[in-house]
Amino acid sequence: MSVNELYIIAPEMFVAALALLVLTVVLMKLPNGNLLLGGMSGIGLLIGVVLSLSLLPDDTRIYDGIFVADEYALFFKIVFLSMGAIVVAMSYKTVETTLERPGEYYALMLFSVLGMMVMASARDILVAYVALELFRKPLILFRSLVSYSKNEPIITEASTKYILLGAFSSAILLYGMSLMYGVTQTTSYAGIASSLEEGLSLSDPLLLVSLVLLLAGFGFKLAAVPFHMWAPDIYQAAPSPVTGHLAVASKAAAFAVVLRLFAEAFAGIFTYEWALVIGALAAVTMTLGNVIAIMQKDVKRMLAYSSVGQVGYLLMPIAALGMDGVGDLLASGLMFHLIGYGLTNFMVFACVSSLEIHGKHSIADYAGLGRTTPFIGMALTAGLFSLAGLPFFAGFASKFYLFTVVADVDGGIFIWLVALAIVNSLISLYYYLVIIRGMYMVLPDGATRVDIGRWHSLVVMGLLLAVVAVGLYPEPIVSWAQSAAGSISF
Repeated sequence: MSVNELYIIAPEMFVAALALLVLTVVLMKLPNGNLLLGGMSGIGLLIGVVLSLSLLPDDTRIYDGIFVADEYALFFKIVFLSMGAIVVAMSYKTVETTLERPGEYYALMLFSVLGMMVMASARDILVAYVALELFRKPLILFRSLVSYSKNEPIITEASTKYILLGAFSSAILLYGMSLMYGVTQTTSYAGIASSLEEGLSLSDPLLLVSLVLLLAGFGFKLAAVPFHMWAPDIYQAAPSPVTGHLAVASKAAAFAVVLRLFAEAFAGIFTYEWALVIGALAAVTMTLGNVIAIMQKDVKRMLAYSSVGQVGYLLMPIAALGMDGVGDLLASGLMFHLIGYGLTNFMVFACVSSLEIHGKHSIADYAGLGRTTPFIGMALTAGLFSLAGLPFFAGFASKFYLFTVVADVDGGIFIWLVALAIVNSLISLYYYLVIIRGMYMVLPDGATRVDIGRWHSLVVMGLLLAVVAVGLYPEPIVSWAQSAAGSISF
């Protein structure tokens, strides 16, 4: 391997080295370990962002083309590193009050980010699978750490469900990949596309079964209906920073793989009927997620079902891929919404995390918060409005762009799906307003101010400014997403 090729994987090598360094520092048992290890992890991830930015994406492919360093991969690597830094910042107080050994937590976070980065560059289904497992295993260990530390039955139960269902979904995904190899005699995206162009079609039963299994396996990873049953318990039981990581980063990583896989390997066999199947999956996912969210009393369970609804929106451009030659616009719409939704959800979970430490979990616990703790009330209100897609926030800008590009596909054949997405956005506004109404229109007896601390205030303020900035001036990120999407071979 040449020096230039080594430089291509420098960000991954740096994050792996940083994770090992954190584990080494743990053995020294230095004072103020949480501050030191958290600072090392957060600053290291930001250095990783700078290192990634220094790479000039030139579509360099190494290891026989199964790992690529194009602008699409660079886009997601920067996003994943930034998300990791945000989660580390959100985790400081939670780790301090929950875990006796913070080093393992930060190291697992870094390994999780490493897995996501490899997923973005993978152009082979087996490489993508191994990277997916590298990303997923730390999430299992996160829950084991917290379950051991807090010894609460609900956390133990949720961890067990995640392990079992995660293993089941991985088995389905791997079986689908093995069938795909049996049909095409290759595991690379380019090789699969070439085999499909030579005469294979959806009429081949093995190919059809393989695609269905792949869709089901990724459906579990994305928490799409009907594969979403694990999400509410996990979201409720896990610490809010971990829940935010799972709600945002895991979906971004899975969509990074799905988008490249479907665009570069399967776009040639997409028929209108196959597009309708994915469109129906998107419709059911967004509708069921938002409707069930109305009935929730726990804030994090409500956000879990809200997150399921967001997956439905993000599946819309996947359904429209291969139609009318607008794949790059559809991809950019998905990528931009991942950023808008991600920033917003991180801000919401940062607020929830600051309140969770003080024992506030249910919607009823948030009563009067807007008057007793106005800053968190304001930030949480802005975050919920952004999730609903109201103007001046990142969620509005990203939803508007996403819905527009899907509505313009092939003369408007997916306009029904966009109309349903708008209706679901209105439904989501209702249950978000339930929380906001409680914060500002209900003041229970004995309500007191919640001291969230200076650090949490800084984290929430930074995310709030980012959400507003993207909502008011989305052009730079839209242009970046469009440029990155253009490097995929549709």
